[in-house]
Amino acid sequence: MNYRKLGKTNFNISEIALGTWQVGGKWGSPFNDKTADELINTAIDNGVSFIDTADVYENGLSETAVGRVVRSRSERIYVATKCGRHINPHVNEGYQTKVLQKFVEDSLKRIGLETIDLIQLHCPPNQVFYRPEIFEMFDRLKDQGKILNLGVSVEKVEEGLKAIEYSNVTTVQIIFNLFRQRPSELFFKEAQKKDIGIIARVPLASGLLTGLFDSKTTFGEQDHRNFNRDGAAFDKGETFSGINYELGLKAVAELKALFPEATNLAPIALQWILSFNEISCIIPGASNQSHVLSNLSLYDLPKLTPEKITAMNAIYEQYIKPQVHQLW
Repeated sequence: MNYRKLGKTNFNISEIALGTWQVGGKWGSPFNDKTADELINTAIDNGVSFIDTADVYENGLSETAVGRVVRSRSERIYVATKCGRHINPHVNEGYQTKVLQKFVEDSLKRIGLETIDLIQLHCPPNQVFYRPEIFEMFDRLKDQGKILNLGVSVEKVEEGLKAIEYSNVTTVQIIFNLFRQRPSELFFKEAQKKDIGIIARVPLASGLLTGLFDSKTTFGEQDHRNFNRDGAAFDKGETFSGINYELGLKAVAELKALFPEATNLAPIALQWILSFNEISCIIPGASNQSHVLSNLSLYDLPKLTPEKITAMNAIYEQYIKPQVHQLW
């Protein structure tokens, strides 16, 4: 495992971290505590020191599992969670300081730690980024010892740029992968100027970049890859990075031709992200231990050559960029 600095938090964290949206099993399946505990322990056993969760993941069960395992370990594990998505309807008017403070306090109880290392606003509506009182409230929570740092998870580059105007924002979690390259332009440069930790989420484009799907692949009824391709439930950019599924398969076929020896493209896709020094860490999800080990197998591969990276980017330029580059 390699480690990188998480911006001005000054945390030294594993560059491959763990995202826990589906840590208790597959999307739509009942939460399995045994699966969650095994998965999280496997990640920590292999050097993962940063775990990202959220209060809405399995309605708090993910946070509970993360806290349970972290408390049982002797290693320093950094825990990040998120708040705001419980607001229903998820609109600007629902974002009130008392509401958010209660969310943070509830997360603390579920996780069972004295302090949350990183609390993140969870993809708030655009108007929230223009309300200083929301961001200022987290300074009070810091003074009370309930949090150490504030970050923001965003949908769009513009939201990330607005978030880092607030001096107490230390990290931005943003979708970044081979099929979502726009953040590497202006946002990375501005974030680096302000020592902002960049957390790359949805790094495998909801599994599309593993190369393990085809036109016959089916997803469960409660799996967002089944019901949210057009943004029926939330921003469609969360699902396959907003790419038309069939178009994505065509691009992946080109990747397979570029790496004919690879049975699983996931480690290669993660290597591509880590070629950007601005990235602090990646938070690939996992629903079983094999996914964790697959993500970490990138260290068993030869380093991507500049020629391979150029060829990968050419696939993006041809297939993906014309369709999605300016959308997020």
